[in-house]
Amino acid sequence: MTWTSGKDLRAQLQRLWERGELLRDVVSGNPRFPLRLSLKKSPASADITQHFDAVRVWVAELASERAVRIEWQDIHHRVQGLQKMPASVWVDRVQDALNCLGKCREWERFAAQVATTRQTHPRLLPWLEKRPLQALELYAEWPRLLAVVDWLLEHPRPGIYLRQVDLPGVHSKFIETHRGALTGLLDLALPAEAIEATRTGISQFAARYGFQEKPLHIRFRVLDPAIFALPGSVCPDVSLDAENFSRLQLAVKRVFITENETNFLAFPAMPEAMVIFGKGYGWAALARGHWLRQCKIHYWGDLDTHGFGILNQLRAHFEHVESFLMDRSTLDAHAAVWGNEDNPLRADLPRLTPEESALYDDLRDNRIRMGVRLEQEHIGFQWVSDCLQRLQDEGGSHECRRHVL
Repeated sequence: MTWTSGKDLRAQLQRLWERGELLRDVVSGNPRFPLRLSLKKSPASADITQHFDAVRVWVAELASERAVRIEWQDIHHRVQGLQKMPASVWVDRVQDALNCLGKCREWERFAAQVATTRQTHPRLLPWLEKRPLQALELYAEWPRLLAVVDWLLEHPRPGIYLRQVDLPGVHSKFIETHRGALTGLLDLALPAEAIEATRTGISQFAARYGFQEKPLHIRFRVLDPAIFALPGSVCPDVSLDAENFSRLQLAVKRVFITENETNFLAFPAMPEAMVIFGKGYGWAALARGHWLRQCKIHYWGDLDTHGFGILNQLRAHFEHVESFLMDRSTLDAHAAVWGNEDNPLRADLPRLTPEESALYDDLRDNRIRMGVRLEQEHIGFQWVSDCLQRLQDEGGSHECRRHVL
C-alpha cells in the first residue's frame, strides 16, 4: 500500500529541519506549531472493503507515532460499518518534532547562539535567520567570530596583515578559514564607510575590510646577458612583488609572456628582451608596471579558446600586445600533438585581431575538429627558436610558416 506512513510524516519534519525552517523560527519568533502535516494518501472506501486488514494495520501504525496527534473522523462504510479514520495529523509542539528528529541538542545550541547574539550583536540576527544551519555548524567558533566582529568595529580598516590581529584564540588561519561567514557578519555589523563594496569574493576579503594584502609577485627572466637585473647575476630567475616590479628600470624593449613554466625557464637568450611567467586570467599586478607600455609585448598561451580568452583579457591592460605562436600555421604544423579542450570558451572576444578571431571561431565552433587544442609545451623547441629568430630579424611578424619539426 502507498498510503502516507509514519516514515513519510517524519520525512516531512526532516525536510523542515534540512531547510533550516525549524531553527529559523528561533530567530523570527514566528509560531509554527501546532503544525499540520500532509496526509497525502489515505485508504479509499474500496480499500476498506478489499484490504481491510491492511487498513487496520495502517491506522494502528499512525496512532502509534508518538510525535503526532491525529484528528479522527467517523466513516460509515456500507460493508464494514462505522470506522474511525485519520482525518488530519498534527505536531503540537516544537519539542515533539525535535524529539522525533533527535535534534534537541542542536536546537538548544542554536537557541543559545541566538540569545547571545540578540543581547550583544543584534545587527547580526538577520544572518542567523538566513543561514541557521551554517550558524549551527559554527557553534563552537561563534564566540571567536563575534570577537573578530568586535575587533573590527573598534579598528575599522586597520591597514595591517591578518596575522597581526591580536585576539586570544584567534589567529590568521582562523580568520582565513572563516572568511565566508565573516563577510556576511561584517557586512551587517560595520558602517558602510568601513567596507570597500567593490571588492567581492573570499579572495578579496582583506581588501574589502581594509587589511593589508599579501603582495602579488611577478616572476621573470631577463634574456639579455648584458642586462643585469641583479648585480653580479646573469639572466636570473627572479620573483618580485608587483610594487617593486612596477619600478624596474631595465634596458628592455621586448617582453614575452608565457603560461608554461618549462617554456619560461628554457626561453632562449635574446637582446633587450625578458620573459614573464604568466598566471592565466588576472593581470592586475602586471598592469601596475606602466613601463611595459613602452615595450613590445608578445603573449604566448595555449592554442585553444581559453588561450585566446586570456589574450583578450591581457589586451584590456596593454592593448598593443601581440600574440606569439598562436596562429593557424603553428597549429597545423603540430597536428600530431593536438589535444582535446573539454570545456571550451564560448564568449565573443572583441580585442582579438581579425586573424586571431578567425582561428578562435574555428576552435570554438569545432570547424577544425571537435575540441582541438595545442598546449604550448607541445610546440617543438626548434620551431620556437626559429620563430624567435625571425621575429628578431624582421622586427615584426612572428607567424612561423615553415614546418621545422
